[in-house]
Amino acid sequence: MEPGHWPSEHSDALRDYFLKGVSYAEIGREINARFGTAYTRNAVVGRAKRLGLIPPARMASPSIVPSLPGDVCPPSPCRLALPYLNVPPQSAMKPVAGVKLRCVGVRPRLIPLDQLDREDCRYPYGGDKDGEEITFCGHPCQPGSSYCTPHAGLTRRSGAASARVAGPVVLRLVSAA
Repeated sequence: MEPGHWPSEHSDALRDYFLKGVSYAEIGREINARFGTAYTRNAVVGRAKRLGLIPPARMASPSIVPSLPGDVCPPSPCRLALPYLNVPPQSAMKPVAGVKLRCVGVRPRLIPLDQLDREDCRYPYGGDKDGEEITFCGHPCQPGSSYCTPHAGLTRRSGAASARVAGPVVLRLVSAA
């Protein structure tokens, strides 16, 4: 592998060959033959980029759908817009306000953590802004849950709130495929 430093004569030769329209692989072969070096095509490409030599824009690939003989028509507007297919629409570029998921049917008691009893709902409120204290709902918990009935519905999938029974959870390791 060649060192990262190219002598100025090599860079000048690269620039000259590039301006003549010679391919990167051929430029590498010419410089190697001329100066007795062992530059690879990728080394030539990297040096050309560092020198600011930018190849002309590539032509767009032809249409996938072949046209029939005698079928002459102007390109459709969709084909003209192909270079912009990967650009998101302007509406996607605007920031979206965050949505706060809170239970409308419950007026929380907003109890700090150190004042919660064992049977109090532990659904958190606050803490969204820097320095904002986190408080908790504080209403009586549903049996076998850490949340009151309305908050248990927010934290579990539909139908699972009443079917789940509190108990130990057994975890087991499985190998990844």
